[in-house]
Amino acid sequence: MVLEALPDLGPELLSLMEKCERRIKYEFADKNLLRAALTHASGAHHRLASNERLEFLGDAILGAVVCEMLYHQYPQYLEGDLTKIKSVVVSRQTCAKISETLGMEEFLILGKGMTTHPTIPPSLLADVFESLIAAIYLDSGDQAVRELLDRHIGPEIELAVGGELGANHKSLLQQLAQREYGTTPTYQLLDEKGPDHSKCFKIAAQIGSSRYQPAWGRNKKEAEQRAARNALSQLNNESPPYLSD
Repeated sequence: MVLEALPDLGPELLSLMEKCERRIKYEFADKNLLRAALTHASGAHHRLASNERLEFLGDAILGAVVCEMLYHQYPQYLEGDLTKIKSVVVSRQTCAKISETLGMEEFLILGKGMTTHPTIPPSLLADVFESLIAAIYLDSGDQAVRELLDRHIGPEIELAVGGELGANHKSLLQQLAQREYGTTPTYQLLDEKGPDHSKCFKIAAQIGSSRYQPAWGRNKKEAEQRAARNALSQLNNESPPYLSD
C-alpha cells in the first residue's frame, strides 16, 4: 500500500505507521519523525518536510556505526581491508536490500506521480533506510540505532567479509605475522584422506615455533585458507571456526 502525503496524522496514516513500527521493531515517541522518514519529496508539501535531510544525517550515522563495528569485530584487519568491507556494507545496494527485506515500500508516502509506478526504485528504498536510521537516532539516541543495525547490518557485514576477504585469510595472516613477528607463516600438511579423485587435506598454519589449530579442506588451497582463518582467530583469543577432526 502506498499513500499520498496527508496534512496531519490521520487514522489511516497512524495505522500504517504503527504497522511500520512493528516491522522495524521500534516505537517512536515522536511520530512526526517517522512520518518524515517515510515521506519522499514527491509526497511532501515542501522539500523540507521530506526525508532528504534525514537521509543526509542517516548516511553519516550509518557510516560511523559500521566503522566502529568493524573496528571492534575485526582487530586483525588493516585499514584497506576494513575500507573494502565498509564500502559494501554501507552501499546504496545494501541499504535498498534491507529496505526491501523489511517491506518498506508498503509504508512510503509518495506523490501521485510516483504511485503510478509499478515498482519502487532501489534508490528510493535506500533513502528510506538511511532516513529511518536518522529518525530513530533523533527520537531516542545511539543505542536504539545500534540495535537496528545489529539486526540488519550485522549479517551484511558477515556477507561482505566472506565475499571481499573470504579468500584472503592467508594474506591477512601474512600481514599480521610480518608486522607482529617479523616472519612469514608456513603451512604444514598433517594428513590427507579419501580416494585420489576426491582427497581431503589437513593443514596447519605455523608462525615461528607456534603451530595453530589445523583445518580440513577439499583441496590444499581451501585447507590453507581455513588454517589461516583458525590462526587469525586464535591470535585474537577467539575459538577457531574450523575443526581439526
